[in-house]
Amino acid sequence: MTEPGEIAVTSQLPGTFYRRPSPDAEPFVSEGDPVEATDTIGLVEVMKSFYEIQAEHRGIVGRFLVESGDPIEAGQEIAVLWARE
Repeated sequence: MTEPGEIAVTSQLPGTFYRRPSPDAEPFVSEGDPVEATDTIGLVEVMKSFYEIQAEHRGIVGRFLVESGDPIEAGQEIAVLWARE
């Protein structure tokens, strides 16, 4: 759930969420990182295909609501951004 001044990033697809492009790579973003609307914050794997989840808003990554490897549903909140000017 989001609080005032926070923006939820949601997944458009059901599948498995990943914060990294590969198991030995650094995460796309970490909590506290600034992001632009087109920045990738994670991937969702659907039937062996990977789709980017973008921030969709300018902000700062406040927290992730799911862990890498967790199953997710379409419309599920993945992360929370703090709005920034």
